[in-house]
Amino acid sequence: MHNPPHPGEALRLDVLPALGTNLDALAAHLGYSSRQLRSVLNGRAPIHADLAHRLELAGLGTARQYLAEQQAWSLWQARQRPHPPIARLYTPQYT
Repeated sequence: MHNPPHPGEALRLDVLPALGTNLDALAAHLGYSSRQLRSVLNGRAPIHADLAHRLELAGLGTARQYLAEQQAWSLWQARQRPHPPIARLYTPQYT
């Protein structure tokens, strides 16, 4: 799997320009902190369920899709970090 984009990046690069609005106006419309939204749009903070739900209520996609994109990004990031060797505790036996 390649490095998926942070879901905030699509909001910043695609959604805001398509709406002809800016971050502060979107934050106000969503009833969300501009500072928190800026962190999401710049890929420094994840999209949590509350923001995903607000985006869905605003008609900007589904909450489920935003959360799936966030999970894909977070999992890819976790797989790139070094971890100590971890042995499997269980291996299913197929007959």
